[in-house]
Amino acid sequence: MAHTPEGILEQLQKRNFAPVYFLQGEEAYYIDLISDYIEQHALQEHEKGFNQVVIYGKDVDVATVLLQAKRFPMMSDRSVVIVKEAQSIVDIDKDEGTKQLEAYLQNPLPSTILVFAYKHKTLDGRKSLSKMFAQHAVMLTTKKLYENQVPAWVNNYLKSKSIKSTPQAVQQLSEFIGSDLSRLANEIDKLLLNLKPGQTIDERVVQENVGISKEYNIFELQAALIAQDALKANRIINYFEANPKNNPVIPNIGMLFSFFTKLLSLHAASDKSEAGLKKLLGQQAWKLKEFQHAMRLYPINRVADIIHYIREADLQSKGITGGDMSEADILRELVFKILHPVPRILSV
Repeated sequence: MAHTPEGILEQLQKRNFAPVYFLQGEEAYYIDLISDYIEQHALQEHEKGFNQVVIYGKDVDVATVLLQAKRFPMMSDRSVVIVKEAQSIVDIDKDEGTKQLEAYLQNPLPSTILVFAYKHKTLDGRKSLSKMFAQHAVMLTTKKLYENQVPAWVNNYLKSKSIKSTPQAVQQLSEFIGSDLSRLANEIDKLLLNLKPGQTIDERVVQENVGISKEYNIFELQAALIAQDALKANRIINYFEANPKNNPVIPNIGMLFSFFTKLLSLHAASDKSEAGLKKLLGQQAWKLKEFQHAMRLYPINRVADIIHYIREADLQSKGITGGDMSEADILRELVFKILHPVPRILSV
């Protein structure tokens, strides 16, 4: 059966170990979290030398993995075999490898904890091997979070560590770092090292600890566009140009796309009451006044045009169009079009 990361970790913390774990999917964070927990806690330190094996998929075939899994523990109740990068096992999706795995799954060695960390992809759910793992193992399939799910994840992560935060700080972390949970957790953990006991994470704390310039960042650029302040917007772009490592164009374009698509959804909302718009904004409800101001400045037809410009800039930033334009020039041209919309010529 399928499991949740929280449910698996709860059982592990109770020392309820299963014979086989198959951890797969696009989001590597939970795969690493669970396999690392087993590696660190399933055995006592003095038991690990003889009874814990960590191997990499690119170095082994299925037969080698199962040879390790079938070994009995020495001076311990159990042994642990962890296969990292299991998606690289050469014959895991071949007939012979599949047959060997299916045979083991039907009768696994009870004293072995066998963990497959199968990252960034999944087994074909229509095939027998996937069904066998689902039936006979603890199987986890992870998915990347949608952008609108990231703030809630950040909130929960901070709450799990008993840390208070402001909605603005959570939004900044979510937007600036993105939906890569491993990177998010790493950046938050580094931030917590500099936090004083009882201190709340606010915008200032985020800016000081996550490499965001207080004056020149994507949030300030967005504010400049809402205020239609061309001078400030260009100053920020100039700063980005001078500091390209900390201000890559692709995620910045992504954040602008997120803002204006949200603005488009507010324009199209059937319920434009304050309560209705707040519900639509969800985790960003605290930014309602900012969005309402932007709605007045950017009517729906103009927002649709801006989204078209942003898509063009995205293609340019990825080298699909735009020739040899620099990242700063791409962003500069996009900002100009947002502030001074260029009419599109429609073909007849």
